[in-house]
Amino acid sequence: MGVGEQYVPGPASGTHIRKEGQTWTLILVRELRHPPERVWEALTDPAHLREWAPFDADGNLDTAGATVKLTTVGAARPFVSETTVTRAEAPRLLEYRWGGGDIRWELEPLGEGTRLTLWADINRRFIAMGAAGWHICIDVLDRRLSGIPIRRWAGGEARKFGGWQRLTAEYARLFGVEMPPMPPKAGKES
Repeated sequence: MGVGEQYVPGPASGTHIRKEGQTWTLILVRELRHPPERVWEALTDPAHLREWAPFDADGNLDTAGATVKLTTVGAARPFVSETTVTRAEAPRLLEYRWGGGDIRWELEPLGEGTRLTLWADINRRFIAMGAAGWHICIDVLDRRLSGIPIRRWAGGEARKFGGWQRLTAEYARLFGVEMPPMPPKAGKES
């Protein structure tokens, strides 16, 4: 069994949503054991993003005004979107658009670590799936920064194990929304 198969995400927690029309904002807060400067690098550097994020970036996200192409990973057909970084105030605030919605990362020093807050606009029909996906991505990020890397689980890849489905159901209950229809489970990871 590989390292990825040993990963089991914790329970749905540290999130809430702001409801506005069809697009809701997921607000996910995590306390990481790593200083803001290390977390900032993981959020902005393409080499780091390839290890944990649900997209690959063709450039660095660390400069306001930078134009970067973001390509989804783990999807049947990759979706490429061009984004412009709207705010980049290292190591505390990063904003850009992805998947038709705004993404905002706030980093606050917390002892020797960081309180990381993600604000992500997501269509309300997919809010529970989005919460589960970001939950897993941030778990992968935290483990990589801790020197205990696990494989990146994003897009269709994340749905290959029961942890994602369980988390989606937990977030649906937490947010008081209907459980979205689950896509068929792809083949087992070998």
